Amino acid sequence: MVVALSLLVTGCSQPAEQQSAEGEKKVLTWGTNAAFPPFESVNTKGEVEGFDKDLADIIGEELGVEMKVVDTAFETLFAGLEAKKFDMVIAGVTITDDRKEKMDFSDPYFEAGQLIVVQVGYDEIEDENDFAEKVLGVQIGTTADELLSRMKDGEDDYEGKAIPIKEIKRYDNYPQAFLDLQHGNLDAVVVDEPVGKAYVKEHGDKVELVSEEPFYKECMGVAVRKGDTELVEKINAVLKKIKEDGTYEKLVDKWIKEE
Repeated sequence: MVVALSLLVTGCSQPAEQQSAEGEKKVLTWGTNAAFPPFESVNTKGEVEGFDKDLADIIGEELGVEMKVVDTAFETLFAGLEAKKFDMVIAGVTITDDRKEKMDFSDPYFEAGQLIVVQVGYDEIEDENDFAEKVLGVQIGTTADELLSRMKDGEDDYEGKAIPIKEIKRYDNYPQAFLDLQHGNLDAVVVDEPVGKAYVKEHGDKVELVSEEPFYKECMGVAVRKGDTELVEKINAVLKKIKEDGTYEKLVDKWIKEE
C-alpha cells in the first residue's frame, strides 16, 4: 500500500549562508530534528539520513551549493531560523496559518496527516472523539501538539466542541513517546502518518494503528525566513522539476512507500 501523498507544486551573528570572496553563495545550512524517520534520522554511522536529507541534497545540487545540516531539538528550529543559525528548515514541517505569520514556506512537498498509535489490543480509542479523559503523547512543538492543545482548549476548529483530554505529555522526540506508550504510561501517541506507519511496521508486536487513514490532513513544506522570497522561488523551481522528471517519485519509493 502506498501512503496518501501528493506533490502540490503549483549563536550566530552572521547569516548561516556562507559567501565566497566574490560574494557568491557557496553553502546553505538547513536545520532539522533527526528523530523523525522516515523523514530524518541518524544512521549507525552517525549520519543524518531520510527523505528530507535526500531532498536537501537535491536542492543543493540543483542550486549549485553545498548543503550543511544542523541537527537540533524540534522546538528550537524556528527560533534558530529567525536567528539566522540556518537558512531553511526541512524537518517534516507542517504548513499552518500561524507559522506562515512568522516564516515563509515553499510549495507543499508532501501531504500526510495525523494518526493514532496505541498498544496492541487496546480498544478504548476508535477515533479522536475518544480522546476524552485519555493521556496522549506528542513531540513538543509539532502540529500534533498544537492540534491536541486546540482540542483540549476548544479553540479554532474545535470552538464549542472541546475534548476533555486528561493530559497531553510532551516529549523531545517521538521515540521517547513510543517507548512510554509501550510501558503503559500513555493511552495513545498522535503522530504524522509516515512516522507512525514506519514505527508500527517495525514494532507491530507492541503497537498498532487505530486506523490507516489520518483523522487530520496536513501538508509539509520547506520553511525559510520571512521575506526570503528569492530562496522560496528557487526551492519551488526544484520541487517542480523533480516532480516532472520522476526524481520525486524515486524519493517516495525509497523512503515512504509501503508494501
